[in-house]
Amino acid sequence: MFIIGIAGGTGSGKTTVVKKIMAELNPEQVAVIPQDSYYKAAEPGVPLEVLQKKNFDHPDAFDWDLLFAQVKQLRDGQAIEQPKYSFLKCDREAETVHVEPTRVVLIEGIMALYKKELRDMMDLRIYVDADPDERLIRVIERDVLERGRTAQAVMNRYRAVLKPMHREFIEPTKEYADLIIPRGGDNVRAIQMVRSYIRRKLGRED
Repeated sequence: MFIIGIAGGTGSGKTTVVKKIMAELNPEQVAVIPQDSYYKAAEPGVPLEVLQKKNFDHPDAFDWDLLFAQVKQLRDGQAIEQPKYSFLKCDREAETVHVEPTRVVLIEGIMALYKKELRDMMDLRIYVDADPDERLIRVIERDVLERGRTAQAVMNRYRAVLKPMHREFIEPTKEYADLIIPRGGDNVRAIQMVRSYIRRKLGRED
């Protein structure tokens, strides 16, 4: 199994990069593990308005043990039941996603390169970079449309949480990257290069 980590700040275009990489690949050979699926489950009885104030950009927000365990299971040839997380409920869904082991696994998330234990399992580490203004615009668009927040609430959260967390925990992981993709999902050539690299690993030449 060949494992690729794809990290980058919130709104940098990581998910778009992964979607474009996967667009011409066989999902039976390449699996995607979104780090967002591994946010910790909410404590019982906590009101939604409290859960909505959770800091999703801090390392403590993730269930690292489960992520490590399930990546190891896939690497060992075992299927997993990947959790599903709802940002509307700020909690895990009851159902899970069945994921079979594949020849290539993409681990995508803001802190995909943060933990050494996870980095050490990767064969290739990628950091998706983007201009801070562009990231803010994408975060506003996403959170208003998909997560039920107001534009003002998103901007307040960006100043108070996203920006300082990015500087402290996410931006520094760039140093661990083997490849940096600037301009996110708009960088067609870089995406083509990564896709071609995966195809070679799968034994398929362009």
